[in-house]
Amino acid sequence: MTTATIIQSLASGLLMGLLYGLVAVGLALIFGLMDVTNFAHGEFLMLAMYITFFLFAFFAIDPLLAAPLVGAAMFVFGAVVYLLVVRFAMRAKANIGMVQIFTTFGLAILMRGLAQYFFTPDYRSINVSWLGGKTLQIGGVFLPVPQLVGALVSLAAFGALYFFIKKTDFGRALEATREDAGAVALVGIDKNKVFALGWGLGGALVGLAGAVMAMFFYIYPDVGASFALIAYVTVALGGFGSVFGAFAGGIIVGLVEATTAMILPPSLKSIGIYAVYLLVVFIRPRGLFGSI
Repeated sequence: MTTATIIQSLASGLLMGLLYGLVAVGLALIFGLMDVTNFAHGEFLMLAMYITFFLFAFFAIDPLLAAPLVGAAMFVFGAVVYLLVVRFAMRAKANIGMVQIFTTFGLAILMRGLAQYFFTPDYRSINVSWLGGKTLQIGGVFLPVPQLVGALVSLAAFGALYFFIKKTDFGRALEATREDAGAVALVGIDKNKVFALGWGLGGALVGLAGAVMAMFFYIYPDVGASFALIAYVTVALGGFGSVFGAFAGGIIVGLVEATTAMILPPSLKSIGIYAVYLLVVFIRPRGLFGSI
């Protein structure tokens, strides 16, 4: 194993880690806002990838151009899911935690079943795109252009989310609702609007990730399952409720995955992720950046 091989592997891991972080940030945002884990998060990613595919197939819109459209569509979808499904689950009189879990888990099964029915279980891919198949060489390190652009999109999206939360009135309302959803109602803030916005933002973030990932991943009804599992681990690793922790956790997961693949067969690369996660759970149960 040469130094060049190690650097190449770590660079690839960093690019994927930034995408993992983008997928996980939306999950962390929803949990931090409402204490609700969206078990349909992987299916949100799957839907975003299908939307990207069909925009390309029927309208010849390149995934790079489709990303803002997909993000906007998933924002609306996320808000509608909250207003039509999650909002009522939160009104449960007893076992509210279990009701919320089974509601989003049932939504995941429904979305996956509808995808299999309407889109068939066949694997699809976007074979021709502006960035597809292109590679950039920097100092002897080869970086696939789709993954590189995906990493830049992830950084830009996280920067925009941070600005929105810290510098806008609605972002401050979002933070206040995270702190005390009951108290904000006393000052005239409609928590349902804030929650709907939170679900919309979570959907938009995973929509951007899905649009980028559609350029270099196969698209099929179960595609979201593996990424959702990584997202759950990433959120737990970074700290439940911490948006920054989720993004940083994604980078750590990507680097650990790449390092494990250098030591063990690639098929066992997930072992390193779960080993690090268990280590963090034992040492710091609330996660690296968590406060709960």
